[in-house]
Amino acid sequence: MLEVVAETGSTNADLLARVAAGEMVREGDWLLADCQKAGRGRQGREWFDSRGNFMGSTVVRLLPTDPAAHSLSLMAGLALHEAVAPLCPPHIPSTLKWPNDVLLGGAKLAGILLERTGDVIVVGIGVNLAAVPALPDRETVALSAFGPAPDRDAFAATLAQAFAQELGRWRNYGLDPQIRRWLAVGTPIGQRITVHDPSGDKLTGQFAGLDSDGTLMMRLDDGRERAIHAGDVILA
Repeated sequence: MLEVVAETGSTNADLLARVAAGEMVREGDWLLADCQKAGRGRQGREWFDSRGNFMGSTVVRLLPTDPAAHSLSLMAGLALHEAVAPLCPPHIPSTLKWPNDVLLGGAKLAGILLERTGDVIVVGIGVNLAAVPALPDRETVALSAFGPAPDRDAFAATLAQAFAQELGRWRNYGLDPQIRRWLAVGTPIGQRITVHDPSGDKLTGQFAGLDSDGTLMMRLDDGRERAIHAGDVILA
């Protein structure tokens, strides 16, 4: 089910509040907003919202047999890429950037925010269908730069279907197939990257792939390999 509200603070915050209040938010249900007043991205950043863009959230109810919860970012990224890729111009590739972005020609097109309460993960997704923010630290792009903006509701239906399919694969087949597929459409091995980790350290080196649980592996300039569990990744 796709529920649409005209305006809200944050669809993620709304679903978190519903779960905390004991409401039954089902997997497969999505909350969409025409406008968000308090949208946010990772590490508390503001998330730009504009009418015509996709702003929505859904839930995953963790089961004891599920893969590690943090790997849902890879699953959600694959679902988002599946929904976005057919809308992108054929001469400009869409790619995934760890842990939660879709890039188009190197510019940010979409982002994902995961938030947890108990055994429920709220997955928020924002896609620049119609309008694009001017961010000081990165290039951004909207699909409307290449033609008419895709219809938000039609895109929402496509994304919901792709998300349900990828969630089933994540549960039934584990991470190995998804990691292989992520690497096929993600940052190329050997790409120069800079990582700002949560402690404030700045690391430079090369993208060295993902380990078996989806952690980013980085080859530092001194030749050592380091696992990155969290942080902002900037492509050179």
